[in-house]
Amino acid sequence: MRGRRIPIALPNTGALSRRRHTLYIRSAIIVFILFAFLQFQVINYDSNDSGPADTTNYSTAAILQMVPPVFHKYLTSKTRNATYGQNGTHGGLPGAAGGSGSDGSARAANISEILRMIHRYNELQTVLNEDIFGPLQNDSVIIVVQVHKRITYLRHLIVSLAQAKDISRTMLVFSHDFFDDDINDLVQSIDFCKVMQIFYPFSIQTHPSEFPGADPEDCPRDIKKEQALLRKCNNALHPDLYGHYREAKFTQTKHHWWWKANRVFDQLEVTKYHTGLVVFLEEDHYVAEDFLYILELMQQKALELCPKCNILSLGTYLKTFNYYTYNKKVEVTPWVSSKHNMGMAFNRSTWHEITRCARHFCEYDDYNWDWSLQHVSQQCLKQKLHVMVVKGPRVFHIGECGVHHKKSNCESNQVISKVQQVLRVARRSHQLYPKSISLMVASVIKKTKLRKGNGGWGDQRDHQLCFNITLIGR
Repeated sequence: MRGRRIPIALPNTGALSRRRHTLYIRSAIIVFILFAFLQFQVINYDSNDSGPADTTNYSTAAILQMVPPVFHKYLTSKTRNATYGQNGTHGGLPGAAGGSGSDGSARAANISEILRMIHRYNELQTVLNEDIFGPLQNDSVIIVVQVHKRITYLRHLIVSLAQAKDISRTMLVFSHDFFDDDINDLVQSIDFCKVMQIFYPFSIQTHPSEFPGADPEDCPRDIKKEQALLRKCNNALHPDLYGHYREAKFTQTKHHWWWKANRVFDQLEVTKYHTGLVVFLEEDHYVAEDFLYILELMQQKALELCPKCNILSLGTYLKTFNYYTYNKKVEVTPWVSSKHNMGMAFNRSTWHEITRCARHFCEYDDYNWDWSLQHVSQQCLKQKLHVMVVKGPRVFHIGECGVHHKKSNCESNQVISKVQQVLRVARRSHQLYPKSISLMVASVIKKTKLRKGNGGWGDQRDHQLCFNITLIGR
């Protein structure tokens, strides 16, 4: 009878261990390569950084391919007795009613007729598409867009809004400081949510030769105060802190911003009791499709992550950022005008704290509304403005040229195309619509120094107009 075999362990040669070790190393290398690949999908949409090797197609046709055909109508001008301006901007022939000539001056339309139309719009307070989407709810988001006359950018902003999730639950308020038939046609063609137009009634367009426009008797910008006093020009006693006199084209933006905020929070019948969030955009912004989704997440987490935050910010001025790392990260910091003024949102309680400091806003010698708001925060508010800002931006700046920026090339296609590419990559790599947001540990925050204003706001007529705007409707 054969004996039963007893298994004997073989000597450990290390082969199995080495195989396992090799497998772990290979897996780690693969994971590292994938991580590095995602990490290096760094997004850069600054047109100034494009080198000779940049062969991306920035044509209008290429941009249209990135837009669903159903929204092409917002990028197409209606037939009108007009010419097409530079870079596809729809500009009318001088002499046609309601638009602007190539020099930006008002057309030959009767100013009194434009004023009548503005008064009519502001009096009626018509909400378009309310029959389709129902009345404004208290928790609905109101999106306020400040519009001048750069219709090309506005078209793309509207296209981006049209693609946003839950946009049908919002109300868009377009605040204009220039009355233009083409812009009005575009805004009134929006069919994806409720829409209202309001018109700043003290614009340069409607007051071309009198305050708040440029009165011929006003002091020239660079005249010395002694000469101004001898000339007895209107505002001789009140140059700004740099010795310069007002320029209407610069003062208008601050007046308009203050007027529209007062109008939305305290004067419009449909919004004056609304306690939800109001998002502030401008005509040359572009939104990600999940910007409302992210805003809701931020609002839900605000009390937990930052009880003192009274502003939420969806944009960034960084030209390079990494969606893979920051798509769901938020940061908490004191509000800084130059960093957190794009796509910012706040509610009525924050607004009422600001308006209690109207004198500080209206009399601060700076023609920028955001620097003036920074002054209010630092010098008047009991609790300074604090912001929760999303690190992976959901609002982008696509404007290459405007009041503050004059470049030799004002081509808009390049930046618009790059932002479209950014969002397409983010969508395909599932970096939009995060299930949650998390607080990123902020770097050590330096104490914000009190800054000297930029001037341009020394004229007491501007102070008084601004303060009168605050009092209207109260």
